[in-house]
Amino acid sequence: MVDHPTNGAYRPYPPAQDPTPWAAGLTVTVMVALLAAVAVYAFGIALAQVHPLLAVAVNLVAAGGAAPTAWRARFTPVTRWVLLGCGVGVVLGWLALVVEGLSAL
Repeated sequence: MVDHPTNGAYRPYPPAQDPTPWAAGLTVTVMVALLAAVAVYAFGIALAQVHPLLAVAVNLVAAGGAAPTAWRARFTPVTRWVLLGCGVGVVLGWLALVVEGLSAL
């Protein structure tokens, strides 16, 4: 293995500390949350017409399957805003499905 000197062409870059882009990040979060909420709600309503337990099972399996991947990528600079939007959107979609289900009783 070749060991490169630290002051040569292969020296490591210092870590960059850019300011957090709050306006752009929150805009992305809101847009992704709306898209995810509509998708979860529409998919849940379609499955609930087949069978309500099918809708619950598929939503839990989908969220449980995606959660480990999302958890690993939560500190990536751009991806964290998208993941926050997905999480908020899924929760809002589930709340809308619960309200819809309770209103049907």
